[in-house]
Amino acid sequence: MRIVGGRMRGLGLTPVGKGDASGQLRPTSDRVREAMFNLLLGGRFGDPVTDARVLDLFAGTGALGLEALSRGADHATFVETGRVGGRLVAANIEKTGASAECNLIRRDATRLGACNVAPYNLVFLDPPYGKGLGARAIASTMTGGWLADSAIIVWEEGAVVEVPSGFRMLESRRYGETIVTILMFGE
Repeated sequence: MRIVGGRMRGLGLTPVGKGDASGQLRPTSDRVREAMFNLLLGGRFGDPVTDARVLDLFAGTGALGLEALSRGADHATFVETGRVGGRLVAANIEKTGASAECNLIRRDATRLGACNVAPYNLVFLDPPYGKGLGARAIASTMTGGWLADSAIIVWEEGAVVEVPSGFRMLESRRYGETIVTILMFGE
């Protein structure tokens, strides 16, 4: 696993090793991550990455948020509750030298509480598949004030997702077992 584009391109990330079966740690493959960023930066949605405030929910290894930083985002906040995932995110932040641009919150993404910083305009959402956690995390971001107007949400799931109220679907693509849905906050 490595950063696939931007200023950190080619930098290897901390190996997952045996991972965390109980936490369902399932890192986004380099191929899918590259396809996601090509889609985001392909011009159809403007440029939601450059200068973005990124929220990486169910961060796992932190690869999505770090990829965004590599490609020009200003800041990334990683939300991860798992012990193994939290250690991987922290190790990868250190490995990239991006600690000044990052924040790690060890909290359940479905129970974020109130946001006490500026809201985020790019959100990566990669919950364990098939458990309904993505919809609960999105609800948590809305009620806590975590989303900026017109925020872009990139949601990875194992099946087609139902678009939550208050959002509109911009794109949906299948990459093997993964379906990537891009939503915009505000209708």
